[in-house]
Amino acid sequence: MLAFTLRRLFQSLVVLLVVGLVAFSMFRFVGDPVDNMMGQERTDADVERLWEKLGLNDPFIVQYYNFLGRAVQGNFGVSYKQARPVADIIAEQAPATLELAAVSALLAITFGIGFGVFTAIRKDGWASHLIMSVSLIGVSLPTFLIGILLIYLFAVELGWLPSFGRGDVVNVGGWKTNFLTLSGWKALILPSITLGLYQMTLIMRLVRSEMLEVLRQDYIRFARARGLKEKSVNFRHALKNTLVPVITVTGLQLGSIIAFAIITETVFQWPGVGLLFINSIQFVDIPVMAAYLMLISVMFVAINFAVDLLYFAVDPRLRTDRSGAAR
Repeated sequence: MLAFTLRRLFQSLVVLLVVGLVAFSMFRFVGDPVDNMMGQERTDADVERLWEKLGLNDPFIVQYYNFLGRAVQGNFGVSYKQARPVADIIAEQAPATLELAAVSALLAITFGIGFGVFTAIRKDGWASHLIMSVSLIGVSLPTFLIGILLIYLFAVELGWLPSFGRGDVVNVGGWKTNFLTLSGWKALILPSITLGLYQMTLIMRLVRSEMLEVLRQDYIRFARARGLKEKSVNFRHALKNTLVPVITVTGLQLGSIIAFAIITETVFQWPGVGLLFINSIQFVDIPVMAAYLMLISVMFVAINFAVDLLYFAVDPRLRTDRSGAAR
């Protein structure tokens, strides 16, 4: 177990370095931040002075090394647009994204597994066929279009829910949350459904296919022949073995929820780090863009690392294979 953990940890660090290098190199082609920071009356000397101050005259590898050195210490530099530490800006915006991602993930996992098990057990029922037909919406339609349709139906036509913003927030120990206000919960409904719908349908279809495969196994027939209750067969034996491959895909989808929140936040003008990233691209705010991509990469790698460890702990075959290989 220790060797497996160390190997995965080393691979995660390598992935972070490579992703950071690729992302940082792309920023050289998004534009010149000095053009947005200085007025029309600037001189060449002013431009050179600002380039030197920002460290943009340094070789690329030097800029990347300096960025990594500061990032390890939690210092992502100063925003070109807001002239404030990037870490403070992201700390202000992160609660909105994390709360949205948490609610979306909860909806995706709860309804994905629930509907997947139901449609597998009642595969010939009309309700299962209806759920599978409706699930095609989440798989087929792009996220931004689903968001626009929900806004049109529930905000414009019915007027039940807000179409943008986060609602009222409460500051709890420096964490601004909308979990404690009614308007905050209303504002969460549409973007969380939009963000979690695709992941929910994907998890549901995976659980259903795995469940149907497990229900055809001989040990399930033997369990039924022993006279076990159907509920015990479905949930204690079938579902337990179904969740082993589902864990990996679910972990990847949780990372996707955080990464793809950028689209949902743009549609609903949700004040999170995704919307902050979009605005930073328009202004060529390189420190903000670099910090955002590195943080997303860290979240992805951390989630995958946790999933690998959980998968190793849940599936005894991996431990057996490792032990056999060691001997």
